[in-house]
Amino acid sequence: MSGASELSPGARMLARIDEGFFKFEKFLNLTAALVILGVMLIGVFQVVGRKLFNFPVPGYVDVIEMVMTIFAFLSISYTQRLGGHVRMEIILGRLKGRVLYFLEVMGTALAIGIVVVLLYFGYEHFLRAWHIGDSTIDIEIPIWPSKLLVPIAFSFLVIRLAIQLFGFVRLLLDPQAEPIGVPRIESVDEQAQHEIDAGLAGEEEKVDLPRQDQGTPR
Repeated sequence: MSGASELSPGARMLARIDEGFFKFEKFLNLTAALVILGVMLIGVFQVVGRKLFNFPVPGYVDVIEMVMTIFAFLSISYTQRLGGHVRMEIILGRLKGRVLYFLEVMGTALAIGIVVVLLYFGYEHFLRAWHIGDSTIDIEIPIWPSKLLVPIAFSFLVIRLAIQLFGFVRLLLDPQAEPIGVPRIESVDEQAQHEIDAGLAGEEEKVDLPRQDQGTPR
């Protein structure tokens, strides 16, 4: 990104909002990753406990049912920030300038509308589970916390989409501006080059470490 002094006040504010919210999204993604690790450990304990000690995890299926929404929805905003969701770029990848950004604005606005609808009905499902006291079948864990997480995650996604919408509108008005808060469309060659660069960087670290150890006095 170009220096902050070269950006307009509105662009600098958008960049600060994007960077600040991205830090929060990374925290959510880390939380989801830790939950996945916990699910793996519980799964190992379930298999070992059942096979060797005849002691399975009580309510294992219920626990997995409850935590599934954490790693299924909590990283959805983070993935949107990185442009990791499935996108149909057969046409968009061939467009440039205002035509591309106009379609991105329309697509992002449509996505916001769809997510808001999902958020509303997700909240309705939470209220229904809260009022009737819905719970899991085995050990009767209340389901409402799991269902409440879905509209919360969609709320974060709406915020991310709103940031991207402002970013695309800014590019629509000035196609030569520095992209801020929007995913970038990369060609297959660019993606391959980034993977090659990342691999070479990893190999250089592996080569440098032994050299540093050899130069350290014992």
